[in-house]
Amino acid sequence: MRLILTALVFLAGLFDLFLAISFLTGPEQAARGFGIAATGIGGISTIRADFTAFFGVAAVCMMWGAWRRNADLLLVPALLFGTSFVGRAINLGVTGAHPGWPVPMAVEAAHVLLMLAAWRMLPHHKLDEIAG
Repeated sequence: MRLILTALVFLAGLFDLFLAISFLTGPEQAARGFGIAATGIGGISTIRADFTAFFGVAAVCMMWGAWRRNADLLLVPALLFGTSFVGRAINLGVTGAHPGWPVPMAVEAAHVLLMLAAWRMLPHHKLDEIAG
């Protein structure tokens, strides 16, 4: 089970890494896939920076945590995707449903559940072991 969870975390990290790269190299096209339209250079810059950071940091933590069998690194993407899920849930309650709303929430929930399951199964490292 541990090997399967580790592989799933690494594959999800690869998926997020490809998303990060797509936002870095083609922010306008990648944003359209998320229902976002950039207005002007500032908007494109924000999409390029923020989405690349979100998915890139999540991906690196997931892949590094899976590779090094370090469960603590998986808490970062769990928090990122958990926060996104909560934000979408609030938006759903405030503004109501929109076409396609369940898919991103399902992806975020799956990320959180996968990270927490792997966090429970993989070893935890003390900070002094990571630094040394």
